[in-house]
Amino acid sequence: MVNQQVVENVAVKLLQLAVTKLPSDVKNAIKQAYKTETSVAKSQLKAILDNIDSAEKTGAPMCQDTGIIIFYVKAGSEISGLDRIESALRKATIRATKEIPLRPNAVDPFNHENTGNNTGRYVPYINWEIISGNELEITVLPKGGGSENVSALGMLTPSDGVVGLKKFVVDTVIKAGAKPCPPTILGVAVGGGADIAIKLAKKALLSPINEANPDPKLAKLEQELLDAVNSTGIGPMGLGGKTTVLGVKLDYAHRHPASYPVAVVVQCWAARKATARISSDGKVEYLTHEVS
Repeated sequence: MVNQQVVENVAVKLLQLAVTKLPSDVKNAIKQAYKTETSVAKSQLKAILDNIDSAEKTGAPMCQDTGIIIFYVKAGSEISGLDRIESALRKATIRATKEIPLRPNAVDPFNHENTGNNTGRYVPYINWEIISGNELEITVLPKGGGSENVSALGMLTPSDGVVGLKKFVVDTVIKAGAKPCPPTILGVAVGGGADIAIKLAKKALLSPINEANPDPKLAKLEQELLDAVNSTGIGPMGLGGKTTVLGVKLDYAHRHPASYPVAVVVQCWAARKATARISSDGKVEYLTHEVS
């Protein structure tokens, strides 16, 4: 049976962790980039690292744009009361907005009114996945507007193939320039339909930067794309350098014979995410952060 209060409390904690403490894989990638950069690029990365440290020490969000709140929920098929989870996550979002605090970012697209609490129609957005067992795993991904604005979907032709995919990814990064606050992380997906590609590309951002893709052909393509986009020289904050992108995470779905959709979802250096697992006995384990 789902304990709504436990789910709510865990989700509030996840939001607090996500916006104030970068996961170690992202932080270490920025530190590594700092070691290899020189001149202006190095100073920009130093400012980013100082900002990260300040957020950890003060408990304040590392960026004023605390994003649109997205949850990924893996729910065990043996759990009863799954219909209570959405309510708990909405209550958690309202609490977190006030307590952390988070900037209110849920705006009606027609009358432009802000709800003031980061909830609204389909916000927070919840992605569901049913798994075996009786455990509940919750991941939060606060997605900022600057990086989201330069994300792109390309409906390529099958004849474009992987060559076309590479060109579309590089062109997307060049067009974005400094807008998404590089160095960024790219979630890339090919195949399925337009909605499937976008969904897979965004979910790919949850994969740790320091873990190679288990599929050798995808791991090779990820490295080729990383090398290609970093050869653009856009660099940290668009001021030039070797590190335009920290990592590329790739996924795919089988496609229709007539379609070749490619999605690129861009994530800024503040690649905020946090995950926790709730066991059937109520025990909570935080998977992305150390919690005392």
